[in-house]
Amino acid sequence: MPISQAFFQRSNALLLAVGIGVLVIIVAASLWLTTASEYAFSQVTAARGVRSSTADLLSLVQDAETGQRGYLLTRDESYLEPYTNAVARLPEQRARLTQAAAKLQEVEPTLQRVTSELDRKMAELAMTVEATRKGDTATALQLVRSGTGKKLMDDLRADLSAILTKSEAELREAMDAQVTASSRLRWTTIIGAILILAMAGAASWTIISYTRELIATRREVEALNSGLEERVRHRTDALVKANEEVQRFAYIVTHDLRAPLVNIMGFTSELEAMFKPIEAYVSAGEAASAEQKAAAEEALRVDVAEAIGFIRSSTRKMDGLINAILKISREGRRELRAESVDLAALIEAAAAAVHHQASAEDDGGIDVDSKVSRIVSDRLSLDQIMGNLLDNAIKYRAPDRPIRISVRTRRDRGGVRIEIEDNGRGIAAGDHERIFELFRRSGSQTTTGEGIGLAHVRTMVRNLGGDIVVRSELGKGTTFTVTLPPDLAAYRRRAEA
Repeated sequence: MPISQAFFQRSNALLLAVGIGVLVIIVAASLWLTTASEYAFSQVTAARGVRSSTADLLSLVQDAETGQRGYLLTRDESYLEPYTNAVARLPEQRARLTQAAAKLQEVEPTLQRVTSELDRKMAELAMTVEATRKGDTATALQLVRSGTGKKLMDDLRADLSAILTKSEAELREAMDAQVTASSRLRWTTIIGAILILAMAGAASWTIISYTRELIATRREVEALNSGLEERVRHRTDALVKANEEVQRFAYIVTHDLRAPLVNIMGFTSELEAMFKPIEAYVSAGEAASAEQKAAAEEALRVDVAEAIGFIRSSTRKMDGLINAILKISREGRRELRAESVDLAALIEAAAAAVHHQASAEDDGGIDVDSKVSRIVSDRLSLDQIMGNLLDNAIKYRAPDRPIRISVRTRRDRGGVRIEIEDNGRGIAAGDHERIFELFRRSGSQTTTGEGIGLAHVRTMVRNLGGDIVVRSELGKGTTFTVTLPPDLAAYRRRAEA
């Protein structure tokens, strides 16, 4: 329901008046309760002062009596030290008690008796001490045996205990009053705050309701503009990232396409050589010898079939890469696809694709030792990672020895470790991290390359939730170690949680 201007003005004026009234009540109640709390606190302080002064005074009198008794028994002046200290401190302590008791009218009569009893008790103690000093021990002992000092001490102790009892009661009463005042002040503040917040909430509701209709159109326009700018910004960022990914992917796919093309060209040349025994056998006709027939049959059955198999494998790899290029050109970027991958078969296929290059020399070749059968990851990324690392191992072989490559897979601390070790030219220690930078290469540049392969390999490995490190010694060989999670889908779920 729309709010009229008149209703808006009346309601806000009423709420303002009620809020001011509540605020005045809170201030008045807070001042009154604060005064009451301060008075209760002063009573607490006074009661504690009376209690402390009374206990200290009783302790001094007891010390004085103890010193007197010790001196009467031993006539040793050292035993008078408690008595002497008590006599010296007694005036100050009496003044403290008198000052503290001035705020508690209830103990005034008892305090007057204490003053009289204290004077007589100290006079009795002084008389016995003085008589003993003069050697009149009999008179001192007679004063003690008369019981006057004991009665005075009992009366004094009883009156001081009465003062202590009254001060304790006054202390409890004052503390209760202080707690009550503090509690009331707290509740007054809480209730007042709730009322003020309620008034503020009601006023805010009327203001928001009234202004909502006025700013509705403007808010819609601002929302549309803001949404448009945000969508443009997100779309621009997405296009920039997609373009960068397309460029990186195009670089690496161009690099990866070379390997199957080289295989196709190599096996095509081998096919020409393989057909020579067949051609000789066909040309000889019926005059062909058994050796020519056996050579032709072996070339047709074994060599040609193997070459065609390698050519088919290379064309399938090219087809996959071309399809990936077409897909990323349509979608702007390639999403990783987590699927169950036969890791051992994938590594065997990658090794077979370059095996003829590694085994072109005597004692050269690739050894695969796979202890991990399957892994859930992105098949195309794994294929590109293995292809690049094997291709680099062959490309950077040592010129003075046949290339030997070992590929090992192991389970390692809940993950999968893939090691590609070669006996190539090696990498200097200072270049171990540099080789993973884009457009950076290490060592002598005797082979073609743009310096993007290992940079993209590291990006792909990290996109799969893993990492890649290198261990190498110049002139002795290189080992790349790739660690991956065994399940890319589970890794993504944990990362997004």
